[in-house]
Amino acid sequence: MNAANDELVFVPLGGLGEIGMNLALYGFGPKGRMKWLMVDCGIAFAGPELVGIDVIIPDISFIEKMRQDLVGLVITHAHEDHIGAVADVWPKLGCQLYATRFAAELLLTKRLSEPGAPEVPIKVVPQGGKIEAGPFSVEFIAMAHSIPESCALAIRTPLGVIVHSGDWKIDAEPGLGAPTDERRLAAIGDEGVLALICDSTNILREGISPSEGEVARNLRDIIAKASGRVIVTTFASNVARIRAVAEAASAAGRSVVLAGRAMERVVAVARECGYLDGIADFLGVDAFAHLPRDRVVLVATGSQGESRAAIARISEGEHPAVTLSAGDKVIFSSRTIPGNEREVGRIINNLIRSGVDVVTDRTALVHASGHPRRGEVSQLYAWTRPQIAIPAHGEDLHLAEHAAFAKAQGVPHVLSARNGDIAVLAPGQPGIVGEAPHGRLLKDGNIFVSQADEAPRMRQKLAVSGIITIALAVTSKGDLAGVPDVMTAGIPARVRDGAAMDAIVDDAMFQTFDHLPRQKRRDADVVSTAIEKAVRNAVAAAWGKRPAVHVLVVEV
Repeated sequence: MNAANDELVFVPLGGLGEIGMNLALYGFGPKGRMKWLMVDCGIAFAGPELVGIDVIIPDISFIEKMRQDLVGLVITHAHEDHIGAVADVWPKLGCQLYATRFAAELLLTKRLSEPGAPEVPIKVVPQGGKIEAGPFSVEFIAMAHSIPESCALAIRTPLGVIVHSGDWKIDAEPGLGAPTDERRLAAIGDEGVLALICDSTNILREGISPSEGEVARNLRDIIAKASGRVIVTTFASNVARIRAVAEAASAAGRSVVLAGRAMERVVAVARECGYLDGIADFLGVDAFAHLPRDRVVLVATGSQGESRAAIARISEGEHPAVTLSAGDKVIFSSRTIPGNEREVGRIINNLIRSGVDVVTDRTALVHASGHPRRGEVSQLYAWTRPQIAIPAHGEDLHLAEHAAFAKAQGVPHVLSARNGDIAVLAPGQPGIVGEAPHGRLLKDGNIFVSQADEAPRMRQKLAVSGIITIALAVTSKGDLAGVPDVMTAGIPARVRDGAAMDAIVDDAMFQTFDHLPRQKRRDADVVSTAIEKAVRNAVAAAWGKRPAVHVLVVEV
């Protein structure tokens, strides 16, 4: 029974306004004394504008201050944008974690096996299972997706039922694992759904997503007709796709070789969970060179153009164990994530220049998204019939389009929330009532810094315009002692008119020093500031770019 002053709120700290870094909070109770449930704890991958940064995690300072009231962390599925931040975030929270077996095993294998990783208490919950966590009762509902054991969550509270969709699609032939549990979703809809928080990734696309079964049949046909070596690159976590490739290879009398540590980790977990039962053991990459060209299929990582992944190294002729020749075939059984087009294109062009036949989702149905198109989203609304819709898991365009779509479905209340918004779901009129501290933390080596930190921004500047470092010694009389030491990095040797850059730097440095009054030459700060400004301006005038200039003055 709920007290008169209890509230039910939704606070996303990641995943709304972006695709990735998913983290959502649900709070129940009176203001100031709420109990909280966290759903997912993922990373986003940094783009090229963040030089030296690999991943980004959500700022959890909002819930960290209330960690004693956090009753649990529930994982919907094992993709990195849903579990990747657990090892880094959990020590600040210390709560119980709930996940299906596949997600738990992959988390333990990939993130929690690293040196110094925390020992996170994980309770394994099967699809269809239920847990009790404080005032929340959570049911794990089977959903088809591009990784095993993806779940929607039915979160029951005294003020109503919330359906948190996670990542999902409707697929009658998911390849392995359970399909989306339509009957259970409809039953929960009959029970009454207060709010639906739903995936928006493919809301811009009409119709229904293709099935994994269709992809499997096409892969079997393409591999059967291939005359040379075949390489398939796909998302390492897509076990259904890996199984489909293995079955196609077996039908064509080919052995399967794995290339890529991420693929090897996922396959090990999939075998342990029974998802590769009946599939022959895969061979190590060293076996590739010893198999006849028409008797091998290599499954490789790197479908998104990652520079050190297997397919990139193969395309550049740098892989130690795998080489291709004209007539071989590479299948990109994946969709290029926006932002990765250039890197993927580079790999494809390298392969084509080598005479390799490249197959992509542009030319054949060799990939199916794990996310729902508009037809499937409409069906979920029909099953659940929520009073409130909150579009999630998408960039601003996706969320805005989904909000309009939800209104067209007849949902009474549609909230357009973004990261940090505090949305009251019940009692009374739903709405956004405030903003929680939120943001993005950048993993810089083995530390985390805020997005406003100077170091990543300085690295970006250095990447664009280089650096000039000058060290000089000045005597107590204000004279130079010896020859200044000048070092440059990322600076061209000559400018447009052919003048040497080092001569331009020297002229600016010596002229500035010589024109300073002797008394000011004895002040290291004055000398440093004057030379720094003069050199930067001189180089900018000659080159058109303003490098970082550091001047060290030593008094002797």
